Amino acid sequence: MSTHNSRLRVLGPFLVLTFIYFVVGFLTTVNGQFQGPLKIAFLGGATELRNTLTTMISFFFFLGYLVNSRLGGIWINSSGYKATLLRALGFMIAGLLFYSFSAKIAESWPSFGFKIASDFIPWGYFVFLAGSFLMGTSAAILQVVINPYVAAYDLPGTKDVQRMNIVCAVNSIGTTIAPFFVTGVIFAGIALDDVTPSQLLVPFLIIAAIIILVTGVTSRMPLPDLNETRATEGEKLPRSVWSFSHLFLGVLAIFFCVGTEVSIGVNVNLHAMQMIDNGEPLSFFGLEQIRLGTLNLGIPALLATLYWGGMLIGRLIFSGSNKLSPKTLLIGVTIGASVLLLLAMILDNLWILVSVGLFHSVMWGCIFTLAVAGLKRYTSRASGVFMMGVFGGAVFPVLQGLLADELGDWQWTWSIALVCELFMLWYAIWGSKVKDPEALAALRGVSPVDPG
Repeated sequence: MSTHNSRLRVLGPFLVLTFIYFVVGFLTTVNGQFQGPLKIAFLGGATELRNTLTTMISFFFFLGYLVNSRLGGIWINSSGYKATLLRALGFMIAGLLFYSFSAKIAESWPSFGFKIASDFIPWGYFVFLAGSFLMGTSAAILQVVINPYVAAYDLPGTKDVQRMNIVCAVNSIGTTIAPFFVTGVIFAGIALDDVTPSQLLVPFLIIAAIIILVTGVTSRMPLPDLNETRATEGEKLPRSVWSFSHLFLGVLAIFFCVGTEVSIGVNVNLHAMQMIDNGEPLSFFGLEQIRLGTLNLGIPALLATLYWGGMLIGRLIFSGSNKLSPKTLLIGVTIGASVLLLLAMILDNLWILVSVGLFHSVMWGCIFTLAVAGLKRYTSRASGVFMMGVFGGAVFPVLQGLLADELGDWQWTWSIALVCELFMLWYAIWGSKVKDPEALAALRGVSPVDPG
């Protein structure tokens, strides 16, 4: 019995963080899936700026990463992992309550708003943007806690990159089922044109109650601190984390990684819709609609589902392997993704394009593991600045949209994604090399040699 309890104590913290990572993936995708419904529910009085205002929902979510991710590293050093985790869950609860409050405002006071140009914008829309920012902040800080903890946590029989791939696989389960939750639960049986803000109120209150319960359970569970990954209380780190070149370039790599990942996930729908409007053939074994129970998926939605599902499958496959180094794995998947992207552009084939998800599945875990190699007490702060790179998810989809408007077609806009893949390949081969003497010494398990 003592052996069984000991195993549970070792596995318990890993399981808690893995479940929270699932919640992060689920709510991140839920937030993005609300762009279409909110365009109808909140922005019915907007015409000139309707699409721009719609994209602001995702922009404000990723803005939370850019602005507040460093808070996580600071809080871990000052208060530890568990306290920071609970604060991040508090941000998530606040964001969900803001979502519900935005629906209440829009429902009870529909004329409460103001005009921008000729467009009427209700105040409920801006409350939802504030909630999106809080949700992005929560997701950023949670990942600042979970990434270094999982990478450094001593789980017998696993390697750091394998543990990262396991939690990322569970995260992908959340991102994969989230679209079905939005379509089949929140807006079940409702045509998109009939969506109203009142339908958002109860679901978000229920999710908030669940997160409150998760927070209460987490506060009572033991989550041992990993002091070797953070500065001790009162200790001032003698140098900036930006001085480690493999970390700095890793932040850039994750900027490109999330940029291309989100671009394909959200813009493949727009490319498919354009092809359908142009009368180009785009069907799934001759079917234009795919029926799954009560759900009716069009080809654009199916393409997005296959892309995120490919990431899930890839993570499940690679999480079972502890033989490949993160560098070797990153080189292999970036080459594979680059070849598929090039073929998809030349052939203008979206089915090839979404298969890239299989290779995108492990890039995050590989880049993070390479970026924090040998950082030891700098790891928690490095994780904070690392998460700033997630802002690429707000930048690259917009850049691709601007290029599509300029070219009048989406086909060659995927060259932006190809550039992202090539940068990650460069990082895997050259940029990830650890050059700093202190980090090299930590990797070798020796004390750094004073060059003087």
